Amino acid sequence: MRRASGDGSFLRRLNEVAMLRALREAGQPSTVAELGRTAQISRATAEGILEALVRDGWAVEVDARGPEGQRGRPARRFGFRAAAGHVAGVSIGGSGLVGMVADLNGTIVARVSESLPREAAAEERLAAVVGLVQRAAEEAGLTTGELAAVGVGTTGVIDGEGRVVKSVALAGWTGVPLEAELAARLPVPVLVENDMRLAVLAEHWRGAARGRQDVLYLHTGSRIGLGLLFGGVPYRGSHAAAGELGGHPNSRWRAFHHVMDYAMSADPGELRAPAQAALFALERARAGDAEALAAVAAFANGLAEGLVTLVTPLDPELVVIGGSLARAGDLLVEPIRQYLGGVSLYPPQVLVSELGPDAVCLGAVRHTLNHAEKVLLAP
Repeated sequence: MRRASGDGSFLRRLNEVAMLRALREAGQPSTVAELGRTAQISRATAEGILEALVRDGWAVEVDARGPEGQRGRPARRFGFRAAAGHVAGVSIGGSGLVGMVADLNGTIVARVSESLPREAAAEERLAAVVGLVQRAAEEAGLTTGELAAVGVGTTGVIDGEGRVVKSVALAGWTGVPLEAELAARLPVPVLVENDMRLAVLAEHWRGAARGRQDVLYLHTGSRIGLGLLFGGVPYRGSHAAAGELGGHPNSRWRAFHHVMDYAMSADPGELRAPAQAALFALERARAGDAEALAAVAAFANGLAEGLVTLVTPLDPELVVIGGSLARAGDLLVEPIRQYLGGVSLYPPQVLVSELGPDAVCLGAVRHTLNHAEKVLLAP
């Protein structure tokens, strides 16, 4: 945006912001008159501001020629130029990193990923995040400094200052002042948030929870996690620890015992982690193994028993199953539906995540877009 000074310039700045908001809300090229009405400014003022926004790269005038033979000059039409700014999102998980760059309309223009063991030192992980952001920006044809902001989602309890209060999934991650460390390494604003809150935000934005307001997101994989959405907003809790289930012995919920026992009996020569045992049982269940089907059903019922303690008091309209085990589809979802339907007064709908392993990174993008919009559209 152009700098403004003095009362007249400040008023013009307010009008520019109103026009930018009108362009964003329109969602498609609109006439000067339509945009002026939305922004509540005169047509003449609107036209002048739109021409300035085009010069500054925030708007674009589209070809408004009508059908051949149409009389009169066609109305000028303008649209928001989403490429005027970009944000990056990063997810930090046990198996590695995912990074994305999006324009101001949320269109993903670059995606990169990197494997990183959970035993990696904190300094190595920080350096990997910085390198990932640089690679994502380069793939989008940008420098890191041209990004409006970078959002980062990570496992663990994250306080209001972006510090990892506790992490049981990543070595040496507890106590890392993540936001401050990344802000010192990157030339743009950095926002850090818990991964499960970002996952449910992503599902609400462009996943299974579109149009829903009260949602419970259950992450199933090497760990069990929860994301809560109330009134369309991720719930943090009084200590920003909402959804954190803490560390369970050997990373096992009681529900995993069924698939662990099955995997041990079916293939005693292989020692598997809980999530690996669940995937092994799911593969056998799809092939028609009766014992595997029973183990998977018992596993799903165990998850449902844990869910009902949240579904009953919170009354969500939807439960989204995400994480690596969500690929089981109805083998996992249907027993949960049946269990909740039998014990809940108002059983929620149960759906599988539509976003897969990109949920957290997409949530980081959406979270950062929300921040960028506040900054870019502030008077």
